[in-house]
Amino acid sequence: MLKSVSDGPAVVVCNTCRYSQEASSDDDGVRGGMLLAQALRAVKASDARYAGIAVQDMACLFACAEFCAVHLRAPGKVSYVMGRFSPDDDAARAILDYAAHYAASDEGQVPYAQWPDGVKGHFITRSPPVGFVAE
Repeated sequence: MLKSVSDGPAVVVCNTCRYSQEASSDDDGVRGGMLLAQALRAVKASDARYAGIAVQDMACLFACAEFCAVHLRAPGKVSYVMGRFSPDDDAARAILDYAAHYAASDEGQVPYAQWPDGVKGHFITRSPPVGFVAE
């Protein structure tokens, strides 16, 4: 069930997420999560600022009510699950912009003033790294 991936900063996208609250896929039958994964990879490839952030995907993050969900994680940092994204380049850029600030942070906490508008209101959970709790 588990597959080994790089352990650096990563955006893990649910490739089976719904397209929207109302639809599971686009008009061509492609799931929203797969479209978001494609957009994340395309935007990442277009900008060197995102070189240190992996885009990984997996089936079902169990955030089904929050369609187009991603998990932002890195060793020793608080991690976040975000959702309710449109599976497009604008959302992908906002996620990767936030991920760049996240990767540069000491513990995974990004000052609100640095949050791209496109991630505000999309946070679902935060989780502490193994061996820690957040204060």
